[in-house]
Amino acid sequence: MQFSEDKPQATYTIQGYDEGWVQTQNQRLSQPFIISAQTLIDNWAVGSFAQLTAEQLKPLFALKSEVILIGCGNTASLASAEVYRALVEHGIGFEIMTTDAACRTYTILLSEERAVTAALFP
Repeated sequence: MQFSEDKPQATYTIQGYDEGWVQTQNQRLSQPFIISAQTLIDNWAVGSFAQLTAEQLKPLFALKSEVILIGCGNTASLASAEVYRALVEHGIGFEIMTTDAACRTYTILLSEERAVTAALFP
């Protein structure tokens, strides 16, 4: 019997994470970034989850995913009303959760070959 390894068709997978960093493509990122199967935006101009604005969500929407995950850091937090409004009005599924939960969920959805984008605040 021949075995073959099942590998996701994604270029950008999450290889690991801990407090203050997330690793993809053997690179540890410690600043906020956006990741999807084929895209990495590691120069995303946003300071912190608390400072996130609707305008800063545009790169996420441009990736046309089925679902958007927002990893807000180590502690579960609520987004501003402006951010919630933009996410709801865009008509795409979204979840806001801790960054470690977002990393795990991203990996699962990616393995299911779902079109997922994550905005992560390490």
